[in-house]
Amino acid sequence: MKIKQLELENIRAMWEINEQGLPGTGQVSEHEMASLLELSELKLGAYQDGKLLGFVLCLLPNTNYGSLNYAWFNQRYDQFIYVDRIAVASANRDQGIGSMLYEKVFDYAQENNIPVTAEVSLRPSNVGSDRFHLRHNFTAVGELDHGDKAVTMYIKHIQPLDD
Repeated sequence: MKIKQLELENIRAMWEINEQGLPGTGQVSEHEMASLLELSELKLGAYQDGKLLGFVLCLLPNTNYGSLNYAWFNQRYDQFIYVDRIAVASANRDQGIGSMLYEKVFDYAQENNIPVTAEVSLRPSNVGSDRFHLRHNFTAVGELDHGDKAVTMYIKHIQPLDD
């Protein structure tokens, strides 16, 4: 398994994996996925034999991105890396791929001395994602209610590297 940068040529595979994660991943078109890829500071894919098995897309603060969940973190924190989505192909779940991707996000956060932020669907409930984030030592810092949907807001503070 290799973790490497995502490219525009990966959009179709990313979109397909994202669709398999609905409703937890949030539905986007292929065009929206390409725009999100361009906005992302950290854009990593897990590959085996050249096939994309999972990915993570993360943004820094004050990026021109219209997500209300992302805006929530921007209003409360000056520095962070926001995990907009992390998704693993349904056939490849429970193999540690999501954890491998998150380790790279945590490495980035540690190198830059910033926390990692993310949200998990509360309504409809995404119990598996909640367990995943709690297992990785995220702390709930709020909820955001969108009417028919609601999310739990999470943050993980990373110990800075010793100077």
